[in-house]
Amino acid sequence: MRVAVCQLNARDDRKANLAAAEVLLERAAAGGADLAILPEYVDYLGPAAGMPEPEPVDGEVGSFFAGVARRLGIWVVAGSFHEVGPDPAHTFNTSLVFDRTGSLAASYRKIHLYDVEIPGRVSYLESASVAPGVQPVVVDVEGLRVGLSICYDLRFPELYRQLTSEGGAHLLVVPAAFMLHTGRDHWEVLLRARAIENQCYVAAAGQTGDHDPGRTCFGRSMVIDPWGTVLTQLPDGSGVAFADLDLDRLATIRAELPSLANRRL
Repeated sequence: MRVAVCQLNARDDRKANLAAAEVLLERAAAGGADLAILPEYVDYLGPAAGMPEPEPVDGEVGSFFAGVARRLGIWVVAGSFHEVGPDPAHTFNTSLVFDRTGSLAASYRKIHLYDVEIPGRVSYLESASVAPGVQPVVVDVEGLRVGLSICYDLRFPELYRQLTSEGGAHLLVVPAAFMLHTGRDHWEVLLRARAIENQCYVAAAGQTGDHDPGRTCFGRSMVIDPWGTVLTQLPDGSGVAFADLDLDRLATIRAELPSLANRRL
């Protein structure tokens, strides 16, 4: 199966963001991708005051990506969007997966919320406006078991171990808007660690560049194999990168170095 990671710079204009995402998905389909992954908050990344009203999964955003998946005939992980939450003050940060017919195959609500205070550098309280999800999700993509996650989840290895040991994941996807300050030191290290310890492919699609208000995302979207080797990586700026997943190689790695089978906890 060929996967594509799509990297873009979403801003404070939902229609422009969706149009830019569609262009990237068209490039992914033209490049032979079976499955394309978009970044976190693909619909809007800007000042809270200008954020469109949150929607159900079959609202404007969900319907848009369902239509694109159907038109292009590919699977789409629509990064994440602002889903209607449990109360007026909180949304869910939700990832949607559409199959080749545009049918919703799975949805995942981000479990771990980015509440971080680094004096003078980063101050962000995601839980002030977002409610956490509670359910890990693995979806079958034509025989490929895909474990879903979003951005800050990456720092919690127990989620990925559950996706692999209980969900049978072969591929772990990470739509993200990873901050520049932490991304330059931790992004690749954490992604490769999740691949190595779970002996899975990892496909991470990130936001890139500056976003309002005063937020810069690291980008460097990439695909990593179960040995921890980076197969492809995007530079700064919008773009699409491709990698072919080989489940026979995954099985060989798990057989020759059976760390998953040898675990005792």
